[in-house]
Amino acid sequence: MLEFSFIITFPISGVTTSIFIPPLVTFLISFLGASGGVSGAFLLLPFQVSILGFTTPSVSATNHLYNVFSIPFGVYRYWKEKRFFLPLTLIIILGTLPGIITGYFLRISFFKELRRFKLLVGLVLLSIAIRLIYEFFAVKKETKFSSSPPQLLTFNWKTLKFIYSKQTFELNSFFITLLAFFIGVIGGIYGIGGGALISPILLAFFRIPPYVFAGATLAGTCITSAVGVIIFTLGGHQPDWLLGLFFGIGGALGLSLGARIQKYMPQRLIRIIITSATLFIGYKYVISFF
Repeated sequence: MLEFSFIITFPISGVTTSIFIPPLVTFLISFLGASGGVSGAFLLLPFQVSILGFTTPSVSATNHLYNVFSIPFGVYRYWKEKRFFLPLTLIIILGTLPGIITGYFLRISFFKELRRFKLLVGLVLLSIAIRLIYEFFAVKKETKFSSSPPQLLTFNWKTLKFIYSKQTFELNSFFITLLAFFIGVIGGIYGIGGGALISPILLAFFRIPPYVFAGATLAGTCITSAVGVIIFTLGGHQPDWLLGLFFGIGGALGLSLGARIQKYMPQRLIRIIITSATLFIGYKYVISFF
């Protein structure tokens, strides 16, 4: 009589766990992150490292693979509901793509030693979290959701200007692209594509509503993560394809559902979600260094 075991050992990573654990974990983190344009990969990495014991450079490649499998479902939801802002997506991708390539070479050289790697990520996340906490008390009036998509006023290499929810927003396109490059470097090291870092920065430092940037940062993360998977694989650090697929199944469901309900969530609640996740992971990584 054939018996089926729910415990599986994934071939590349050597991780042994229940087949239900990877999709369940990614469903929960992606559902929470979707409202803020975050796939949840920056929460998935410490889970892989600390809980599953997956610590080689391939863990970053697997994190990228999770993004590739799961994010298109969240992006599709934003696009279908006409809440996908293409100009912001383009200037983000323009910076993160070369950044993530640079980040890969740093990951397999200077940051191959996991301790220094975790300290860097922790300090970056903590600095962003501090700004988010300040903004939580400083911002008296949050932007409300609008069923009308952003109205584009100006879009060139210097300026991105648009109207959303009766408010006018203006960004320096070149500066955002430059910022996205450095975020891409960190994202390449961390295995998250960069979107999980630029989302809280857009909210904390530029006060762009998540209703505008969520689809853009997810799309940017997906495209740069696809490049990340290719680079890591060509460099001899291929992802665990099967584990990435299991992660992707849960992430796809979570991102699709999270994107669907985002419009019903007040921006203050989205701010709390992004701040809490950023602060928690940043703190855990810095403490683990000492």
